[in-house]
Amino acid sequence: MKKRNKRNYILFLLGINTGIAIADLLKLRVRDVEGWHIIYKRQKTLYKNRPTQRIKMQSPIKKEIRAYIKGKPRDEYLFKSRIGKNKPITRAMAYLILRQAAEEVGLEAIGTHSMRKTWGYFYYKEHNDVADLQEQMGHADPSYTLRYIGIAQEEKDKRRNKVVL
Repeated sequence: MKKRNKRNYILFLLGINTGIAIADLLKLRVRDVEGWHIIYKRQKTLYKNRPTQRIKMQSPIKKEIRAYIKGKPRDEYLFKSRIGKNKPITRAMAYLILRQAAEEVGLEAIGTHSMRKTWGYFYYKEHNDVADLQEQMGHADPSYTLRYIGIAQEEKDKRRNKVVL
């Protein structure tokens, strides 16, 4: 992705390293990623007043972002469409980008939420704190969070494999 299209690479990079939902990623502008934190308002959230979110970028991610936004206007969408003056790519386009990348590496099941789910899965495996992950993802219930990232199914599979009659 990095060699073919920098925009698409950055979309994937931010998606798997931040856990930001696709609707929120597509709304980001250059100004939202200029510092060490990504600053945005969630599109969908449990809270009616939609508090501003801040996610600190890791150093390697920040380095890639810095190179990508160099010389771009602050008001420009981070994932700018080639259609229109300053419009972000659509969700459908983001899906096509991910689908094409997945096909190239032999993955079959992928969607726009796959990046967020990937981040959530690895975050949970690292910290084993479902309450923290639930809050960060804006989910109402911890069981939903575990199901969303695939942990519930993984645990069921492990238990079933231990029962051999």
